[in-house]
Amino acid sequence: MTNIKNVLFLCTGNSCRSQMAEAIVNARYKDKWIAFSAGTSPAGYVHPNALRVLEEIGIHHQGISKHTDQVKNIPLDLVITVCSTAAENCPVWLGEGQIFHYGFDDPAEITGSEEEIMAGFRQVRDDIDKNLPQILRNF
Repeated sequence: MTNIKNVLFLCTGNSCRSQMAEAIVNARYKDKWIAFSAGTSPAGYVHPNALRVLEEIGIHHQGISKHTDQVKNIPLDLVITVCSTAAENCPVWLGEGQIFHYGFDDPAEITGSEEEIMAGFRQVRDDIDKNLPQILRNF
């Protein structure tokens, strides 16, 4: 029997970064991890561009923007906060699980043409996809 661990990706709005991280882990590392995501002030939707860029790499995600209260009873091994800068309010997790911070830029903040916005979403997706294996390997 494998020892599958639970990881929570925590942010404020739970609409982009934490959703992409949840989807990538559940698609690529499901033999070792089950991922969840939540926010302290959920946006109430998953950003359509986050879903689009996940589809581009073959990951279909039907995420739901959730409040931290909705995941507080899940036994967690690891909680990863994904806010990017000190200017952003990084949520505090008072539940169980080892806490780790790894900031990713917020693609919802990107302005410009549709092409520039989508390039920003792809960059954040690729940063998450590239860095998650190392982060998870350490736990």
